[in-house]
Amino acid sequence: MLKIFKHLRRREWEFMLASVAFIVAQVWLDLKLPEYMNAITRLVNTPGSAIADIWRAGGKMLLCALGSVLAAFCVGFLAARIAASFSRNLRGELFDRVESFSMAEISQFSTASLITRSTNDVQQVQMIVAMGLQVIIKAPITAVWAVTKISTKSWQWTAATAAAVGVMLLIISVAVIFVLPRFKRIQVLTDNLNRVTRENLTGVRVVRAYNAEKYQQKKFEQASDELTRNNLIATRIMSVMGPGMQMIMSGMSLSIYWIGAHLINAAALTAKIGLFSDMVVFMNYSMQVVMSFMMLTIVFIMLPRAAVSAKRINEVLDTRPTILDGQAAAGKPGLVGTVEFKNVCFRYPDATEPVLEGVSFTANRGEVVAFIGSTGSGKSTVVNLVPRFYDATEGEVLVDGVNVRDYSLDALRNKLGYVPQSAVLFSGTIASNVGYGDSGKPAPTLDEIRRAVAIAQGTEFVEKMPEKYDAPIARGGTNVSGGQKQRLSIARAVARNPEIYIFDDAFSALDYRTDRALRSALKRETNGATCLIVAQRIGTIRDADKIVVLNEGRVAGIGTHAELLKSCEVYREIAHSQLSEEELKHA
Repeated sequence: MLKIFKHLRRREWEFMLASVAFIVAQVWLDLKLPEYMNAITRLVNTPGSAIADIWRAGGKMLLCALGSVLAAFCVGFLAARIAASFSRNLRGELFDRVESFSMAEISQFSTASLITRSTNDVQQVQMIVAMGLQVIIKAPITAVWAVTKISTKSWQWTAATAAAVGVMLLIISVAVIFVLPRFKRIQVLTDNLNRVTRENLTGVRVVRAYNAEKYQQKKFEQASDELTRNNLIATRIMSVMGPGMQMIMSGMSLSIYWIGAHLINAAALTAKIGLFSDMVVFMNYSMQVVMSFMMLTIVFIMLPRAAVSAKRINEVLDTRPTILDGQAAAGKPGLVGTVEFKNVCFRYPDATEPVLEGVSFTANRGEVVAFIGSTGSGKSTVVNLVPRFYDATEGEVLVDGVNVRDYSLDALRNKLGYVPQSAVLFSGTIASNVGYGDSGKPAPTLDEIRRAVAIAQGTEFVEKMPEKYDAPIARGGTNVSGGQKQRLSIARAVARNPEIYIFDDAFSALDYRTDRALRSALKRETNGATCLIVAQRIGTIRDADKIVVLNEGRVAGIGTHAELLKSCEVYREIAHSQLSEEELKHA
């Protein structure tokens, strides 16, 4: 838990020191109140006392109370500022760290878990910081200060107060021991609930299409019920503390009055007023001590869960990215737009078998190099090594003659226009989605966005929209069709005007006519850029300058469509499954 406080910044530490000063002032004022009460009690019970003296003592007591309230207000204000600022910084650091993760690190944490850690877990830490400054710091100061004031009054009263505090600490310790595992479990179950909810919302169309609402509802209820049961058990254990604390306070008050009655009864007549005043003062001080520990119980209810949350946050912040920036900002002269794989092998984290073995090929500037193979043959993995979503386990991946590991990530990715397997659109407009990203160049103008959309064969449907390029796009592109999403995703890559295009099965939602028109426009308009295309359909890649056939992670053949039909059995099987005899003869 303490480890997370290293993320506090200097300004927050300054606020914390100021709040400690206000807490000390508040405690001093609170502990002055019983002294004035003692004076008033003595004046009231002493014959001939002047009423002005009583008013004077009462006025001082009132000023102390008002000063205590003002100090408490300042502490609350500073605590809220510190907690809010700290949680903001934590969320920012978590977001930045996750942004720096490669796919290998992201796979260690589920998406639902990362969402929970950035929201619910940070909120738990924020609450403990806000409460902690007002309680954790104040309670020990109050308790120690009050004990020093009562320790000289009467050993009997001191023993009664010590016994009450001891029983209270025992109850707190037992509760925390039993509750801590439950709180750890609650955070994991919260992750699971978020996962199920996110899964249901993301796949809502499939859920409805297959009439699976009841199945999803049952799945959600199971996750929710499990979380509810754990929360109930934890809350029931902690709920014992409230009545327990109240019983201890009542018992302590009773014992102090009982002891006081015996002491006053046995004392001489002249000492009775002094003992009675001491008993009133002692009662106030002992209540301050017990109330301090009662306030700590509130924190102890929150502390186990906050400790679990802090640990989960630290797990993310302590995870170091495996893909680190290099120093190179540019490739070798004369090799612009080239991609070369040299005996590349790759194994996913924690996998036992390699996905790629001994992959070697070269894509020269202006060439269209396509990848085809059966499902799971490693096509997408090959192209994902170029932008360093993963790093090759063995061998080298060169872009413009330089190993991708030597590039700074910004410089490497500024060379690329990437279109993923599943088109991704963000909430915004068509123009903001097409112009999305930072390519190290000025942002694309509206004319450049129109050109990119035209190359991606999207002008027709965009121009039909009432607001055209300012037409709104829903999160995930749910208000456009699959083919339209793909074309806008392709337009986003074109708008970057990159050296190298990577199309990871990016034409699968397009009809053959649009597919052919788009590829022709790309070849004509992209100024000799290199294209790496992953495809399932031979019709998409038959005109490629070079086709790399993958089979079980190995290169089964490299050549043109006609060459591979003659030399590569794997490609021939794929071709026979997709093309007619007439098309094969024509090839």
